[in-house]
Amino acid sequence: MPVRSAGILLYRRDSAAGLEVWIGHMGGPFWARKDAHAWSIPKGEYTPDEDPLAAALREFAEEMGTDAPDAEYRLLGEFRQSSGKIITVFVAEHDFNPGIVASNTFPLEWPRGSGTIRDFPEIDDARWFSLEEARLKLVKGQLQVLDALVELARLD
Repeated sequence: MPVRSAGILLYRRDSAAGLEVWIGHMGGPFWARKDAHAWSIPKGEYTPDEDPLAAALREFAEEMGTDAPDAEYRLLGEFRQSSGKIITVFVAEHDFNPGIVASNTFPLEWPRGSGTIRDFPEIDDARWFSLEEARLKLVKGQLQVLDALVELARLD
């Protein structure tokens, strides 16, 4: 059975930039000096008996440090990553502005082999990007989510 994650992709419409999406830069030493394809939809794993939307809302709150906005969330779809993981993505149109991003952390031995365990934020930055910018920032496996969002927005 593949690993499953659920996430929230917020979007807004800007008169100059068109569609914009809210994404986060992955934390930790591996991603510290990377920008291109180092950002992600706020998401996390969930168990088969858990409701995907509830998991997506929980993960958003953990990674942003604030609850997801009160909005009408719609299922955008399920997207298979090259690793085999399946991401269930929910979207909502909202002009989210938390002021500060305060992600939960994860422990990691760093530097590797040092015996020193340090805590790193899961997400160390998050903000709005135009679709063009987001295509350069998102990890490649999530680019298909932007295509689905464009199609959904076209139908609205």
